[in-house]
Amino acid sequence: MPTIVRSNEHKLNINLGCAKSLMTKAVLLDLGNVVLGVDFRRVFSAWAEAANVSEKVFYERWQLDAAYADHETGKIDFDEYSDRLAERFEVNLSREQWRDGWNSLWTEPFHSVIELLPAIASHYDLYAFTNTNDTHAQCWRALYGSALTSFEHIFVSSEIGVRKPHVDAFHYVCQAAGSEAEHTLFLDDTLENVSGALDAGLQAHHVTSEDEVVRHLQRLL
Repeated sequence: MPTIVRSNEHKLNINLGCAKSLMTKAVLLDLGNVVLGVDFRRVFSAWAEAANVSEKVFYERWQLDAAYADHETGKIDFDEYSDRLAERFEVNLSREQWRDGWNSLWTEPFHSVIELLPAIASHYDLYAFTNTNDTHAQCWRALYGSALTSFEHIFVSSEIGVRKPHVDAFHYVCQAAGSEAEHTLFLDDTLENVSGALDAGLQAHHVTSEDEVVRHLQRLL
């Protein structure tokens, strides 16, 4: 379990006008399409162009299968995962082509969200929890690391060995962060993950746009 150095042990929101905010001591955000824009269609487009095949090959055969979950929990690396992809899609690409396409999913950071993070971090313990693999983690850290400095810690599923929506994953994150589940507010763009967070005892909301994330964060200030 990672050791979290907390910059302020007793950060509390003091907005007396909102009773629910008084219950929130920690904010936990997903990254993809909550803080950083992603579009997985870009991955299929890049692979199709590199392989000179129709994008339908990837849309029709893509699955969030056991290999995908193993990749996101660090059980297999990208080399092994790309071998599984080559078998599934019956497409021959170099390792570099698989990797370049895999990393093409980023669009733009959610600038309005990122602008709010320092203010959120001044009132609450601020963390992120993302289901992702080591290849994507290396990529977003290189591209957007400076925009994510307000987070006390970013929990990455491939590094901690558990992933959303499993209740155990949320319990792990809360324990590592030193935050009680009932006092932790979680935002995610995937309903299944929000359901898992609620089952784990967190406050949780499903968000579907940058504006929606901004509205939830502004309510905390």
